[in-house]
Amino acid sequence: MKRALLLMVSFAGAATASPAQSGPAASAPISAVGYRIAIDSADAAQRRIRVAMTFTVASAEPVLLSLPAWTPGSYELSYWAKYVSAFTATGGGQPLAWDKADYQTWRVRPAGAGAISISFEYRNDSLDNSNSWSQPDFALLNGANLFPYAAGRPLDFPSTVDLSVPSGWRVATGMTSTGRNTFTAPNYHDLADMPIVAGRFDFDSTRAGDGWVRFASYPAAVESAPRRSATLGDLAKIIGVESAVFGETPWKTYTVMQIADSAFAAIVGLEHQNSHVDLTSVFAIGSPVLTSVYAHEIFHAWNVKRLRPSDMWPYQYAHEQPTTWLWVSEGVTDYYADLALVRSGVSDSAAFFATTAGKIGEVAALPAFGLDDASLSAWIHPTDGTADAYYPKGSLAGLMLDIMIRDASDNHRSLDDVMRGLYRDAYKVGKGFTGDQWWKAVESAAGGKSFSDFNARYVDGRDPYPWSSVLPLAGMQLLADSTRVPVLGVTMGQDDNGTRVKAVAPGSTAEQAGVQPGDDLVRVGDFAVDAPALAQQLRARYGDAKSAMIPITVMRGGRQLSLVAPLLFTWLRQLRLAPLPGASPKAVRVRSGILHGTTAK
Repeated sequence: MKRALLLMVSFAGAATASPAQSGPAASAPISAVGYRIAIDSADAAQRRIRVAMTFTVASAEPVLLSLPAWTPGSYELSYWAKYVSAFTATGGGQPLAWDKADYQTWRVRPAGAGAISISFEYRNDSLDNSNSWSQPDFALLNGANLFPYAAGRPLDFPSTVDLSVPSGWRVATGMTSTGRNTFTAPNYHDLADMPIVAGRFDFDSTRAGDGWVRFASYPAAVESAPRRSATLGDLAKIIGVESAVFGETPWKTYTVMQIADSAFAAIVGLEHQNSHVDLTSVFAIGSPVLTSVYAHEIFHAWNVKRLRPSDMWPYQYAHEQPTTWLWVSEGVTDYYADLALVRSGVSDSAAFFATTAGKIGEVAALPAFGLDDASLSAWIHPTDGTADAYYPKGSLAGLMLDIMIRDASDNHRSLDDVMRGLYRDAYKVGKGFTGDQWWKAVESAAGGKSFSDFNARYVDGRDPYPWSSVLPLAGMQLLADSTRVPVLGVTMGQDDNGTRVKAVAPGSTAEQAGVQPGDDLVRVGDFAVDAPALAQQLRARYGDAKSAMIPITVMRGGRQLSLVAPLLFTWLRQLRLAPLPGASPKAVRVRSGILHGTTAK
């Protein structure tokens, strides 16, 4: 999962982890499993999904049906069963007795051998890419929320899904189609990991490597046809370079399911094995940040959905599965998202340097922490500032490992070889990778160089990363620039009327001018608030001024007000990554290899 990137205001997350339950005893075996999801316009408007499950039993032994407590890729216990109501069970046309065995498990008591049917309603009023959600013309359906499984039984059972939706709605999913709005999955892992979007949305596709990439964008027309075409082109390029890392494209179709909402103040993505779901503010459409999220989630199709730590193989849905390796699953994935953009030509080396420098600055501002510890603590959402910090710091660890492997092998090997080798030696033989496998793969790629000190200091330990010694090996340098910048002193957000002031800092330029929370900001100085790169334009216009009175225009209560105040300044220290002048030919080869995905022959 790509961590939330806040655009305007904080976005509240789901519930924090609770102690794991021991789980119920094993269910009686079931067979001939089928699911039916029904949603009409009235259901969608009321944020309700009607779900039915049918199966066959061979005796009167109790059947224990569980919903997952969490969704893989979203490392938190959510207990989706809390959104269930109106649960019923029938057999032979007669009601069957049932009760709850634990938080997320229903115990159904069959009258004897035969067909059983259960049904329930699911409340889907929370916009979250790991949950289900609907509007009058759209529904996002996540299998982990909606499809119960027989507790304690193997999850390799096949099943069918029948979807009933209003006429005129489109349907997109990674599941195999067996007819109009009917699908099949060979096992529960696939069933739970292939979400469905249904409704009125734009749907485009193009070739990508050995398969197809499809782009489902809701609401319809939120993106213009040229914008969607450009997005598809970027997706095809990204998939091409990411496939090259692993040597294969493991799907026939890959579907990007994007939901844009004006009230949503972030960009978040959640990965699946042949699709992913993005939630974004409508104001981020076309943003390079959104493209980066695409690259991150697509790389997860290899690194997490297939290659993942042995701690998480196979997935256990009844309880959390903590691991110390999320820095590889999420952080190294984030590194490869940056690489995919520059290697594909979607962005350039300057953007890669800027993104990397931003991560270095982000980590430097945090308390010292170990990657192992941050990975392990993901399930409890620490409040010390390190929650999700294994993303940027793990990404930077990936960069360091890549540089050190390329340096040790004279650019004959790279981190790509580590990822490709583990994909072959772990995932391809049906298991997760171990810590011992990871470090052996790294050391092998580096020609036998030991990484025990690296692990002790920078993964398990809390030492600051040694940029002054590592970056020159790749012909790079880290610089610090100090810039005098004007500061308005407002927190802003978008609404239907424009740019709304959410808060005003005490003593700031805005407070001295009389700006108030709730004002709609119209102009600052010579520039409209919606001007491109407003902050940079203000810096260029006023940054060198020793003092300046700046006009501010706001709308308040339907009236336009012209305010003025002395403009205040602060010094902004920014880190900058740049090519190293006079770098050795070897270091230049390493830098070029990283940026272009190449090694020496």
